[in-house]
Amino acid sequence: MQLGRHRWARRVASMTSFKVVDFLEAAERMQAAGRDIVRLEAGQPAFSTPRPIAEAARRALADEKTRYTPALGIAPLREAIAAFYAQRHGLKVAPERIAVTTGSSAALGLICDLLIEPGDGFLLTDPGYPCNANFVRRAGGEPQWVPVAAAERYQLTAAALAAHWRPNTVGALVASPSNPTGEIIARDQLAALHAATREHGGALVVDEIYHGLIYDEPETSILEFTDEAFVVNSFSKYFGMTGWRLGWMVLPEAAIEPINVMAQNFYISPPSIAQYAALAAFQPVVIDELEARRNEFRRRRDFLVPALRELGFDIPFAPAGAFYIYAGIAGLADDCEAFCWDMLERAGVAFTPGTDFGSHLARQRVRFSYTEPLERLELAVSRLRTALAAR
Repeated sequence: MQLGRHRWARRVASMTSFKVVDFLEAAERMQAAGRDIVRLEAGQPAFSTPRPIAEAARRALADEKTRYTPALGIAPLREAIAAFYAQRHGLKVAPERIAVTTGSSAALGLICDLLIEPGDGFLLTDPGYPCNANFVRRAGGEPQWVPVAAAERYQLTAAALAAHWRPNTVGALVASPSNPTGEIIARDQLAALHAATREHGGALVVDEIYHGLIYDEPETSILEFTDEAFVVNSFSKYFGMTGWRLGWMVLPEAAIEPINVMAQNFYISPPSIAQYAALAAFQPVVIDELEARRNEFRRRRDFLVPALRELGFDIPFAPAGAFYIYAGIAGLADDCEAFCWDMLERAGVAFTPGTDFGSHLARQRVRFSYTEPLERLELAVSRLRTALAAR
């Protein structure tokens, strides 16, 4: 690809856009023009960062904690994360295996850069988080899609992994809870995935960034079964720190040194102020607040799922976690992108087309993010009801 005298790398041309950002930007333009838009498109909690975290950041700034840190994060934060695994899951995780990163996106990118050679394949679920494929492509790899459906709770199974594993496949990436479906991988299924990946000689990467936001079922980490998986987590979702750009990963021991070298070169260090702020995230008073927020998310889910069903959206079961509803629109429209643009314009409600998350039945799906307060969700349902009745 060329523009004037410049030549762009081919990998850039193969990358896909993030459609949710298109709707986010359109909604913001409409709001700037004075129109009220109910924002259900982005996976960003509407809650503010808990006050103790913000106060810790102010103290860090006053104390001039503004210099580079170790590439894998400050020792007190790595130790605090390890203690959180012990408290939340009863797991003993060595702090040395924890790498603090510039958001979970940096973690996913580093893992792909570590595991994937040009031409290697990596299994991804369809639907799934759209940026994952681009991390694979950035490393020169081939995204290998595995269609998943409601019958499997939109999750990869050990049988599907075996059926889709190819000679060039080197690993699989799954998420529990997942984006866009909010579905989790059951405990026995997670153990089976680990066993199947190990049998094929590949790596298993598990995105656990929505841990803490599971409502009706036990929360299971892949670390309960193995120390060889790569685990990605984040301060963005449960802890409400999206703009602080801070995540972490738990690494197999053999991966610590190469990840450290890459982090030194690619990022130097995670944001210093965000790290010192995150130390306050594990205080009991903060966890109590976060648990209250989790209960509020459950309340929103329990309102919105039946309300959308009444409008004609197909939702086979209430999602187990995160803050997403992946809904079918076959009875309402035949093109999710046109439908989303139409509802944004006529109803003033922004949500995301299924084509942002893959291709398997994607044009028949949309994603709602129930991060807004309940009264805003009620307004969205009222507006959608009016707009759909007028079609």
